[in-house]
Amino acid sequence: MTEQKLIELLRDMSLEEKVNQMSQVTGGFFNGEIVVTGPMEDKGFTEDNVNLAGSVIGSMGAETLKSIQKNYMEKHPHHIPLLFMLDVINGYKTVFPIPLAQGASFEPELSEQCASVAAKEASVSGLHVTFAPMTDLVRDARWGRVMESTGEDPYLNSLFCAAMVRGFQGNSLKDNYAIAACVKHFAGYGAPTAGRDYNTVELSEHTFREFYLPSYQAGIDAGAALVMTSFNTVNGIPATGNKKLMRDILREQMKFDGVLISDWVAIEEIIYHGYCADREEAAMRAVEAGVDIDMMTGIYCENLCQMVRDGKIKEELIDEACLRILRLKNNLGLFENPYKDADQKKEQEYILCEEHRNLAREAAKKSFVLLKNEEHILPLDQQKRIAFIGPYVDSRNLLGAWSFIADAKDVMTLHEAVQEQYVSENSTFCQGSPMLGADVCLEGFGEQQQQSYTKEQEEHMLQEAVQAAEEADIVVLAIGEDRLQSGEATSNANIRIPEVQEALLDRIAEVNQNIVVVLFSGRPLDIREINKKAKSILQVWLPGTEGARAIVDTLFGKYNPSGKLPMSFPYCVGQVPVHYNEYSTGRPHIEGKDKDRFRSKYLDIPNEPLYPFGYGLSYTTFEVSDIHLDRTWMDTSGQIEAEMTVKNTGNCTGTETLQLYIHDIAASVVRPVKELKDFKKVTLLPGEEKKVVFTITEQELRFLTEDGIYASEAGEFEIFIGKDSLTGNKASFVLKK
Repeated sequence: MTEQKLIELLRDMSLEEKVNQMSQVTGGFFNGEIVVTGPMEDKGFTEDNVNLAGSVIGSMGAETLKSIQKNYMEKHPHHIPLLFMLDVINGYKTVFPIPLAQGASFEPELSEQCASVAAKEASVSGLHVTFAPMTDLVRDARWGRVMESTGEDPYLNSLFCAAMVRGFQGNSLKDNYAIAACVKHFAGYGAPTAGRDYNTVELSEHTFREFYLPSYQAGIDAGAALVMTSFNTVNGIPATGNKKLMRDILREQMKFDGVLISDWVAIEEIIYHGYCADREEAAMRAVEAGVDIDMMTGIYCENLCQMVRDGKIKEELIDEACLRILRLKNNLGLFENPYKDADQKKEQEYILCEEHRNLAREAAKKSFVLLKNEEHILPLDQQKRIAFIGPYVDSRNLLGAWSFIADAKDVMTLHEAVQEQYVSENSTFCQGSPMLGADVCLEGFGEQQQQSYTKEQEEHMLQEAVQAAEEADIVVLAIGEDRLQSGEATSNANIRIPEVQEALLDRIAEVNQNIVVVLFSGRPLDIREINKKAKSILQVWLPGTEGARAIVDTLFGKYNPSGKLPMSFPYCVGQVPVHYNEYSTGRPHIEGKDKDRFRSKYLDIPNEPLYPFGYGLSYTTFEVSDIHLDRTWMDTSGQIEAEMTVKNTGNCTGTETLQLYIHDIAASVVRPVKELKDFKKVTLLPGEEKKVVFTITEQELRFLTEDGIYASEAGEFEIFIGKDSLTGNKASFVLKK
């Protein structure tokens, strides 16, 4: 349909039709699960609203959605198709590692492939829009939703956000198996006070623009069709009703011209924030801010028509929102084919197919980060007696909190994966402890998890594990967070593994010191005690459908880990929020060198995290040479090439990720001590070495100046190239203007 035809359609629609295009309801209204009486009627929904609603959230399956679409369009006065939306975060039925884990791959193109597969499975199931990627910058591990981000660095987040948008959307939304991406949550959702979900966000204008906005911009520049508002206030104003944020910054400055959708019931929540007195005022604030779709409150359909008639808002606001929604439907090709890719046969063919599982396995392996490996205890020697102990040995819950679409029965356990790939005569397997204490109850999306073991049962499990550990040469301890301990509404002041698992670790360490910890989590954890007791730690996050096979590949040396931390692991929770790119202070402290009390430091813990951003070991070792610059100065039109040699000094093939950081020594606005600007992955055979060249231009030196513009300033710069953010391998150059 041409733009002119869309405009003509808009002109022909009634005010009620247009307003209801701006309302989103759940599929339960269409399949009889929800009746429009009582609570739903109180929320502002009538049967007419449902019959005219523009989009549906929470339903899936080709047969179901085709039926809903057919019945809806037959009743609609203009036969306008519905949009079907769902949270397809890190996979549909084939689940990939959580986004934070994907960030650890330092391979955005791999995430693009994963998003493309997720889009394919979702589209044949009838879906048109996913609420991903979440590109919120995250620095506080107490916040459970760090699992949905790709980490603490704006540059890395930007690359991954753009890659995921391209993966979901393909070259065109009309393409087969393309779905529309929704960048979220705009804006600053990843910086809640005290790490508590939905909480206040207070950020300086400078910090907000320089650190938090770039990754959203990357998604917009990549063509994201939608943006979602955030729940939080931003400097005192709820994002969902924030006209300056949404119209001035998002639309005018960042040039976003797609559909802006609220988060779940977010328009109603601006009343609870104390920003609006009632639902009518909330409707006015949100529509004036430019929010096109009201997700599940009924506030728009309840109020907007009468407000237009009363002259409280202009109909032009309704028209512009409705037209953007119609454009999205048109861009997806729904006017020509309202069922798009929905196909029951293709569901059977594509979902969880071998190709998709293989990609999930590859993505999982590349996400693992080897944090510690004393005495080269990994990879495991198959000839040794190995005891696999822990609640994750026989668990299928490897999918992460947002993977509610997938089924755990499609996941292999670690126990099964070992038996599938290796002769297990020398191996024993036991649970050791519950995943959680008996007093812990977790809630997820439509599920509740609580484990009930008697004290006798727990003691029996523990004794069995201790005996297995005593008889083994090596213990592989599979422990960590339950999958429902991270994700939305899972803020934790204590970011350690469950106490019952800590007790298991303590008892095992008493009888066997050769412990390899396979650590599952959706966030960085306080792992000081694990670090003391384990000879090796392999961080595997929540690895997805093929996670168990990927873990076994890695433990036994079929795959050499190469992941790097996308988020710092704190020494303890008292450090958080902690991140590598902090600002210089007037009283800097150098760990181990500075004995002066009057410095910026803790008295009781180190300043540095336990494991920094960009950190990750390999089964081999690498040596990085000093940096050689082809010149020591450049002007704004020139460039500098930084060259170094990386050598594999170990005994097996491995991949190292060389990271380029820059520090502006003196500027009109204080600059971070380091900023990631580029990285390169290099795979080397034993003894092999390669020259690696990074090119630096004036563009990498720009920042938000005191004048509020992005520009570079003349002066001296330090360049760091190494294996993580703590590298001291540096050189310097001068920018002349």
